[in-house]
Amino acid sequence: MADEPPLPTRRALLKMIGLTAGSGTMLNAMASLGHARQSPYTGPPDLSGAPDGQSVVVLGGGLAGMCAALELRRAGYDVTILEYQNRAGGRCWTLKGGDQIEELGGYRQDVEFSDGQYINIGPWRIPHHHLAVLDYCHRLDVPLEVFVQENHNAYLHSANHFDGKPIRYGHAWADYVGQITELLGKATNKGALDSNLTQEDTEILLESLKSFGILDKDYRYTASLDIAEYRGYPDGSAPGGGLYDAAPEPSEPIALKDLLQSRFWQYMRNHTTYRHHAPMFQPVGGMEQIAKAFEREVGDLIQYNAQVTRVMQSEDSVTVEYNAADGQGEGGQITADYCVCTIPFTILSQLDVDVSPELRQVMRALHYYEAVKAGLEFKRRFWERDEQIYGGITLTDLPIAEIAYPSNEMHSSGPGVLLGAYVYGPHAYAYNSMSPEERLESVLEYGAQIHPQYRDEFTTGVVLSWHRVPWMLGCYSNWDERGRDYEVAATMDNRFVCAGEHISYLPGWQEGSLLSALDAVRQIHERATTSQ
Repeated sequence: MADEPPLPTRRALLKMIGLTAGSGTMLNAMASLGHARQSPYTGPPDLSGAPDGQSVVVLGGGLAGMCAALELRRAGYDVTILEYQNRAGGRCWTLKGGDQIEELGGYRQDVEFSDGQYINIGPWRIPHHHLAVLDYCHRLDVPLEVFVQENHNAYLHSANHFDGKPIRYGHAWADYVGQITELLGKATNKGALDSNLTQEDTEILLESLKSFGILDKDYRYTASLDIAEYRGYPDGSAPGGGLYDAAPEPSEPIALKDLLQSRFWQYMRNHTTYRHHAPMFQPVGGMEQIAKAFEREVGDLIQYNAQVTRVMQSEDSVTVEYNAADGQGEGGQITADYCVCTIPFTILSQLDVDVSPELRQVMRALHYYEAVKAGLEFKRRFWERDEQIYGGITLTDLPIAEIAYPSNEMHSSGPGVLLGAYVYGPHAYAYNSMSPEERLESVLEYGAQIHPQYRDEFTTGVVLSWHRVPWMLGCYSNWDERGRDYEVAATMDNRFVCAGEHISYLPGWQEGSLLSALDAVRQIHERATTSQ
């Protein structure tokens, strides 16, 4: 006879309940253990006492570069920004009608969205605990609106389960939680946990499971009007008014076996990570509004169309050589006392940069995630009118991975743009090998399996492969582990210091970019003031 599995400890049981209940109930405990903390940002660093005549050249006009320039100039430093593109913002990038995308391989896409429509092709949401981003939005007068991350009326979808039909997220979530709670309730009621819980604990646990899991008197999660209050009602049978068809009907749960085999439980955790806790925000009019606000402050410091080719250091200065990125203008060189470099390591590792061998090795070793994002415009917001989906994200095992619905202009009668794909891993490499036209056709084909309206309602779209973006060659940094390599990357090398999301514990988030920039200027200021 096989050995009986060990009973869970009290701590393990509480953890299991927390996972079932969602991360919200576990957050306080996590915080007490130091696992879940808000941003350490308390305001820009104190750069008072800056020596006269000191200069800094900033490489890259993304958020990190512009934030560094803003604070350095406020402190009295003479600042110049060299930016590869003819626009500021870097990955803080909103695509609108009239824009163009150029990728390696000679691919070019013309964005033909209707007036007022856009897609945030880079960062697209701001957690409420990203205090630096929120503070700079306040300081720079960038209005924000709510970004809907989790929507129980969006879908979970598997091509190989439920006949390939999408399932409402709220149905799957309620049924999974309810039936897992049923199993735990029955085990507890039979005394399976007696050796780990006191009698009082057991009684309280049973009471909580019955309430939380919407279980009946026999600890069963079964079709009833009670569970319909949580998972929703059958089509056409929600509570109504008047005499006819007003009484609601109970809804039938999805079998636990089917939920387990569909592996939807993997997706259900997607919205409950600390970084995705509600509320989240987005700038009104697109994420680039943050970049434009910084540009209003430091745009006069930016030299656009400047492709850095070489960085040289001496004991008392840094010299940067650059060419015209488009090949049409003239290059040049600039010498400053210090340099803040926000160029991603995918690019920087290919340049002639005078830094320590240890830093150069880290630059070459850091991997960047592959990613593909698609923006699709449709004639009307059919996801709202036909399916009552207002914001949120549908998750699928199809190669497109995600469909995200816009949180702006809800209930409007005009067109709308949704995120038609957000792809990582092997599927992203497959899309990298396609032309933009092939990518778009693929995204539409897969999306139509979830929303049959796709073909009739589609008007125009773009699909960007971040590995093909010439100034990035990737989406965002992927540290296997930080350790000594991260310390080397984040520490000032003579008069040269790196900044950007890759120099943070928040890879891919704008908060990481800003915090790293503020730390970089702090290091420069300490060096400048102690060497007087």
